[in-house]
Amino acid sequence: MKSVSRASAPAKIILFGEHFVVYDKPAIVMAINLRAYATARPERSGKIVVESKSMNISGSFTPDGAYQPILGGLDGKERLLPIYMAVRKILSLAGENMGVRLEVDSQIPVAAGLGSSAAVSVASAAAVSSLLELNVDEDDIFRAALEAERMVHENPSGVDPATSTYGGLLIYRRGEGIRRLNAKVDLPIIIGDTRVKRVTGEMVLRVSEVRRRYPEVVSRIMDSGEAIVKTGAEVLQSGDLKAVGDLMNINHALLCALGVSNEDLDRLVYAARKAGALGAKLTGAGGGGCVIALPPPGGADRIMEAIERAGGKAFITCMSRDGVKIEKQ
Repeated sequence: MKSVSRASAPAKIILFGEHFVVYDKPAIVMAINLRAYATARPERSGKIVVESKSMNISGSFTPDGAYQPILGGLDGKERLLPIYMAVRKILSLAGENMGVRLEVDSQIPVAAGLGSSAAVSVASAAAVSSLLELNVDEDDIFRAALEAERMVHENPSGVDPATSTYGGLLIYRRGEGIRRLNAKVDLPIIIGDTRVKRVTGEMVLRVSEVRRRYPEVVSRIMDSGEAIVKTGAEVLQSGDLKAVGDLMNINHALLCALGVSNEDLDRLVYAARKAGALGAKLTGAGGGGCVIALPPPGGADRIMEAIERAGGKAFITCMSRDGVKIEKQ
């Protein structure tokens, strides 16, 4: 066993297919260069102690799962529970029942549609695996993080932990797993954060209710979403950025039809398009969180300024080819 191990995992954006992916339709997702970090050490008390620097909370879990707050009160349990579950899954794989101290830090905005909780869970699972010097592969890390995601989101599709685990540009379908895509062009993506927090599970339930009430209508919307992913894969591989942008705009319209966009998101989307974005759409569950915009060559600054003027926080990202990885100490 090591004395300390550190791992990291990337955030994600969904280019095409959010919400549809819950119903076994494909999505195209991309890991981006914002990362979550987890540092694991043995803990003599036998407890699993978790400290999140970015959320300013910490607490410990006893072997039977009881939570004891250290910083942030009992409200911290809900946020730290997925990390605990990911660690427990790895300990179970190892046949261990030892204590672990985990320090988590993240560059990824929370509750913004960028997969923050999944990235933290993936990094945590990898850090503990490395600490124990286990011979586990990426698939084991993904499964541990997916189990943790079930503590956060209602009926998670698995797209977030998959992207954080495997990295790069992927087609993900719930019933099939991942398939890698090779884009012929760089994909600088501008992110506009509304700074409106939302709960993914609530938005998933909203779509489920619309689908229950209007099954034929929603079925056709989701079939259109699948067609966007199919065409999107083709234009990404051919390098046709204008077509990528067009499909982003169409995808946003479908998500509006499902009721998951709102005034805050639309304001940033239309500000980005007016400033020259080839395409712009919400990313993630909607109801708040972030939009993404594809800039033309040389047009990023103008689009970011427009998003800021419209009330968002703008920054530019690029693809992270690395998924989860063990960091050098």
